[in-house]
Amino acid sequence: MTQAEIIEKINEFLVEEFEVDAAKIVPDANLRETLELDSLDYVDLVVIIESNFGFKVVAEDFINIHTFQNFYDYINRKVEEKNATA
Repeated sequence: MTQAEIIEKINEFLVEEFEVDAAKIVPDANLRETLELDSLDYVDLVVIIESNFGFKVVAEDFINIHTFQNFYDYINRKVEEKNATA
């Protein structure tokens, strides 16, 4: 899966699950503010990530995720790590 495919898949489930306007999902936008995430939403987001990309999310991983670009980079890195060990 390429980074472009990962980003497309992420954006699709964010629009669907969090009912956010796709035009608001830009790399430099703040993830939490754009999606209006609360603590329960983060749980939903983790479940969606794990089911779509097949890796375990650790809460501490989200400490440095502020923008959509941070989020894309994180998922891309974890997918690459998973594929390297497969």
